[in-house]
Amino acid sequence: MLWVRLFLPFAGAYFLSYLYRTANAVIGPVLSKDLDLGAGSLGLLTSAYFLAFAAAQLPLGMLLDRFGARRVESGLLLIAAAGAVVFALGQSVTELAIGRGLIGLGVSACLMAAFKAFSLWFPLDRQASLTGWIMTSGGLGALAASAPLEAALRFAGWREIFFALAALTLAVAVWLFLSVPERHADHPPEPLSVQWNGVKTVFASAHFWRFVPLGLTLTGGFMAVQSLWSISWLMQVNGYDRTTAADHLAGMSIAMLISYVLIGLLATGLARRGIRPVMLLASGLGLSLLTLTLIATESTHHSYLLWVAYGSFSSFGTLAYSQAAAGFPVVLSGRANTAFNLMVFVGAFGVQWGLGVLIDCLQAQGQNLAMAHRNAFLSLLAAQLAAYAWFCISSRRGR
Repeated sequence: MLWVRLFLPFAGAYFLSYLYRTANAVIGPVLSKDLDLGAGSLGLLTSAYFLAFAAAQLPLGMLLDRFGARRVESGLLLIAAAGAVVFALGQSVTELAIGRGLIGLGVSACLMAAFKAFSLWFPLDRQASLTGWIMTSGGLGALAASAPLEAALRFAGWREIFFALAALTLAVAVWLFLSVPERHADHPPEPLSVQWNGVKTVFASAHFWRFVPLGLTLTGGFMAVQSLWSISWLMQVNGYDRTTAADHLAGMSIAMLISYVLIGLLATGLARRGIRPVMLLASGLGLSLLTLTLIATESTHHSYLLWVAYGSFSSFGTLAYSQAAAGFPVVLSGRANTAFNLMVFVGAFGVQWGLGVLIDCLQAQGQNLAMAHRNAFLSLLAAQLAAYAWFCISSRRGR
């Protein structure tokens, strides 16, 4: 059955990608204690994942077109497994950052390779639902990296957990290579020079730059907060213990999961009724900004509901991929997606590291840890509001 042979291996890979992405939110406090890391150092080593992931995006689109999703994805997952081993053995910030970077490089194709395979094997009218379901597998990975990971830390150290993840990643790489059927596109791959000209066309487009600030600050910012600073905020600002903070992260991940399922099930039908995806994108991200504002200005009142709402509304940012690609011919859609993905992960890297540096700087100026977190989040919020305003203004001009 094609669903079992093709979809499930890619779903397993994207599950691992999101688990790796979010794991440091829970193990971050343990790393800080074991290795005496400041906020800036923790942000840097965690964001190395995003930097390596981002660096892979532009060549990734060309590799997928030339060699196919099966070979590219399974080969990169071997690098992710090696990175997990390096991380598990790391004794310094540099060694941990190298391991984290190798993991980011190794899982950089998990979503894009799935999209490539789906486009070759499934009809166009099934693409929206497949996107929803593959994002659901990522949501399950984020969920596994919350309360379940915190529970695992009670029985095993973070090093043992990453050794286990390395073995699991190796198993998924072998599964994907042996299971996914091979199919080539109907036309031969374009020469590299032609492919690169297509990339330049994407980056020269005003349509593309309507969405880039959203990707940098809102989608990338949410990734940075979810994968590290959410737990730090809940422990340092709200005063929760690690278990309670992980429960909040689990609730946020479940909300993401439900939102991805609903987007997959309902987006096509809503579009037929006049509610276009770009309207869902604008509405969802607007509500995401509202919930982050409440999080940054509230104390402990309604914190669980606010974080759940933040995860739910931020999930609408995934619609920016299809909307950014919609302004280009189909032949450029893959490069448009990877170009936008590059901007999202550059934003995630910058926000994740930048928040850590800002927290350290604010503490050096005399602010306590809770106030430094609050002001750092308010700085992120200001950048997101500016990006959202740009999107709304440029959308009206583009009508």
